Amino acid sequence: MLNGAMLVWFLLTGVSVGFVIWDSISNGVTSWVQRTAWILVTLYTGPVGLFFYLLACRRPFPGGHDQYTRATWKQGINSEMHCVAGDATGIIFAAILVHFLDLSNGWDILVEYAFGFVSGLFIFQALMMMPMFGSYGQAVRKTLFAETVSMNMVMTGMIPTMVMLAAAWPGSEDPLTPQFWFRMSLATVVGAVVAFPMNRWLVANHLKHGCMTLPGADGPAPALGHVSHEHSEMAGQNGHQMAGHHHMQMKSLPIRKATAWVLSTYVILIAALWLTSKFVLIKF
Repeated sequence: MLNGAMLVWFLLTGVSVGFVIWDSISNGVTSWVQRTAWILVTLYTGPVGLFFYLLACRRPFPGGHDQYTRATWKQGINSEMHCVAGDATGIIFAAILVHFLDLSNGWDILVEYAFGFVSGLFIFQALMMMPMFGSYGQAVRKTLFAETVSMNMVMTGMIPTMVMLAAAWPGSEDPLTPQFWFRMSLATVVGAVVAFPMNRWLVANHLKHGCMTLPGADGPAPALGHVSHEHSEMAGQNGHQMAGHHHMQMKSLPIRKATAWVLSTYVILIAALWLTSKFVLIKF
């Protein structure tokens, strides 16, 4: 029965990824990093990723992207995609590596966290924000807080799922088996769910960007009597600025408050690890 469920999952994943790739090329109005993030997230989460792509990111018609993605919860989902894509990519790469190194599960967790953090911050956060902040180094500094708190929430969901499924499902640690990829898909879905409230809060407080329409990419649709908000505000804006309702000044928290938030997410992550250890032995 489980093999049948995995077969259906992988078939649906293939169809889902194919659609997102096609739509990103033919109908996409966001940056290449945003599109890549959605493709990777759909690769890891299958039809779940496709559902939320259609719900929160896909342009419904020419000129309609800004309005369609305006809601804060949709912005939160799009914001989260950079983190989940980067973190999950790093984590999965590390999970493949540590399997062949034959490390204990405690060291597995540390290596996976490190790889996920580096991939999420230095690729999917900093690269996305580089045009806004003017330089890569500045983008890294400005996105460090958001990536840390978001990553910790992703890991709070992923780690218990990965560890408990590995214990309950012998052989699923081997990346040469379909069980490994199914386990990582389930873990990524759980991580995304757990991290959503944090990403919504970050977007709502202008500490992180959500979905940004490329300047001039989403033209008007006169036949539908609709002109995109993004298109109507292009005049007079600099080429490097993000358009429409997504163009807003990012804020930053005072150092003490930011530190408190970061420490709080580490406490939550450690508590999740402690609780997981009550069911599955975590050893170094």
